[in-house]
Amino acid sequence: MLGPVGIWSRVFVWGSAAQARELAQEAEELGYGALWYGEAGTGKESLSNATMLLAATRRITVATGISNIWARDATAMRAGGDTISEAFPGRFLHGLGVSHVSQVSARGHDYGKPVSTMRAYLDAMDAAEYTAPAPQEPTPRVLAALRPKMLELARDRTAGAHSYFMPPSHSRRARAVLGDGPILAAEQPVVLETDPVRAREIAREHTAIYLSMPNYVNALRWLGFDESDVEGAGSDRLVDSIVAWGDVDAISARVREHRDAGATHVAVQALGSFSSVPGQLRELAPALLGE
Repeated sequence: MLGPVGIWSRVFVWGSAAQARELAQEAEELGYGALWYGEAGTGKESLSNATMLLAATRRITVATGISNIWARDATAMRAGGDTISEAFPGRFLHGLGVSHVSQVSARGHDYGKPVSTMRAYLDAMDAAEYTAPAPQEPTPRVLAALRPKMLELARDRTAGAHSYFMPPSHSRRARAVLGDGPILAAEQPVVLETDPVRAREIAREHTAIYLSMPNYVNALRWLGFDESDVEGAGSDRLVDSIVAWGDVDAISARVREHRDAGATHVAVQALGSFSSVPGQLRELAPALLGE
C-alpha cells in the first residue's frame, strides 16, 4: 500500500490546509506512494489531518508518522483509525508512537517506560469495542521504532516499523530485528543543494531539533555515534549521515542505500522553506520513482 518511495513533510502539520492539500495532490500526481507527517503537541491533530488529506486525493496512501498515544486513549485511537479505514479502504496506515518526554509532560502526563507503555496501549486498542461499520480489512498499524525492544514489539504486534532521523545503517539493524516480512518505512531528510556550506546550514536547522530529544540521541549512540557527534546541531559526520544533500544522483543513491539495507519504503522529507518543497520533490521524482 506504500510503494517504494513516499514523502514526509512538515507542510502537512504546520502549513495551511490549502498548502497541505496542494502538496498532497502534487505528490499523488508525481507518483509518490504515500504521504507521511507527525503529530507534535502544538500542531495539527493527526486523525482529522489524515481525513483531510485522504479527501483531497484519490489513490495515495496517508500514513501517520506518528499518532501520539498520549494524545488520545486507546479506545479513541482504535475508533479513529477504523473510522478512517472504513471511509477510505486500503489507503490509511496508522503509525503509532510514544513521542518524547518534553511533549508528553507538556500534556500533563508522566512519561512511562516506552516499550511497556506501548505494549499496554496495543492491548487496550485490541480490546476496545468498535460497533460502527467496520473497515473492509483491519486497520494496518506500524510503530515508531528505533531500538531493538520496540522493533521487536513492532514485529510481533503490528505490520512493521517506521524509523525517523536515522541513517541507512539503522535500516540494516532494524531489518535484522524485524526479519523478512514486516514493513520498514524509513524517513530520509534531503536537501537539493550541492554547496556543502549551504546544504549543511539547511540540514542543521533540522538536526538541531532532533538532537535535543533523548530518544534519537540514544538510538544514534546505539549506531556508534559518540558525544562529539551529537552535541549541538551535530558533527559534519552525523549531519551527512542523517541528511542526504547534493544533486539528484546523490539523493537517489541515499534512498537506494536504505532500500539495499532492508527498508521496504523510504519517505523523503525535503528540507528548507515550505515554498521550496514542491520543487525539490518534482526534481527528484523521475529518479526516485524510477528506482
